[in-house]
Amino acid sequence: MKKNCFSRQWPLAVAVAALVAGCGTLGEQPPAAAGPTVKITPLGSHDGDFCPLDRALVFEDPDGTRVLYDAGRTVRGPADPRLGRIDAVLLSHVHADHLGDLIQPAANAGACQKPDFSVRVTPNSNTVNIVLGKQAPLIVGGEMHTFFAAKVKSLGGDPSKLVRLLRPSAWTSVGKVQVASVAALHPNGLPADFLGQEQGQALQASGLTAYVGDAGGFVLRFSNGLVAYLSGDTGITAEQEFVRRHYGPNLVVMNIGGFPFTTGPAESAYVVNELVRPASVIASHANEPATVGGKLTPNSRTAAFQKAARMPVHVPLSGRTMEFNGAGRCVTNC
Repeated sequence: MKKNCFSRQWPLAVAVAALVAGCGTLGEQPPAAAGPTVKITPLGSHDGDFCPLDRALVFEDPDGTRVLYDAGRTVRGPADPRLGRIDAVLLSHVHADHLGDLIQPAANAGACQKPDFSVRVTPNSNTVNIVLGKQAPLIVGGEMHTFFAAKVKSLGGDPSKLVRLLRPSAWTSVGKVQVASVAALHPNGLPADFLGQEQGQALQASGLTAYVGDAGGFVLRFSNGLVAYLSGDTGITAEQEFVRRHYGPNLVVMNIGGFPFTTGPAESAYVVNELVRPASVIASHANEPATVGGKLTPNSRTAAFQKAARMPVHVPLSGRTMEFNGAGRCVTNC
């Protein structure tokens, strides 16, 4: 019997598009399909490489909707020419390397192994500056929305338009892109640098961070049928099997950085091989200079993950736009 890979919560038109694109049965590798593609562009610290603090990705649906995921430190604020139009901003959690406390003063500043993040953007954050500059709603889970609503309002923005709460299993729409929130197993303490001076100093003196609820990940369903699971920072969790069974992702963006923060190459390979089982994977959050001149370093964690995974693992080279069809197959710049 063919697996029903849609939730009734997803709009019927999107579900039909996914059927046409080829949503397979459990463990099945769907055939490559011609037709519209989703463009995925990494925005890292150094053009053509995959560097230690690279997190940010821009997803562009065939209808033109553009979604930024985890801007971090490598997007150089709202004026970064690589951004273009942004229709929504996703944030998995508030750690500084994802929310953005620092940015580069210029393109490719520093070296891949040690980027120059010398421009401080706290207490606002890089993410909030982008949300305000692009007038694009920030989609967050946990209790993060109340913090960001107050932050946006204090900077002259309208939180009713620019901050959108999305907790696990709920979904929202951005253009023709459906966005669902899913669980991640990771702490989510807000660093003191993003708070006012008095509050921040009190927390720092006690060695504490501020509570903003749970970290999370996302599932994006695009109009061509591609379904992408964005893991955020996470450990192995039974929720990843739920993601497979309920949403049926055929592409995974998987954190692989390892000790002491998240799943490493072996653990991440277990997630994609045994729990989620997509057609393709994009490595993320490697915490290493994984490439030199665009070529994968043989002894890198990224290379180890690529070897351990039983499906194609694509390396997100900054500025190099990959294109994926509705079956989760990379068809351009793979």
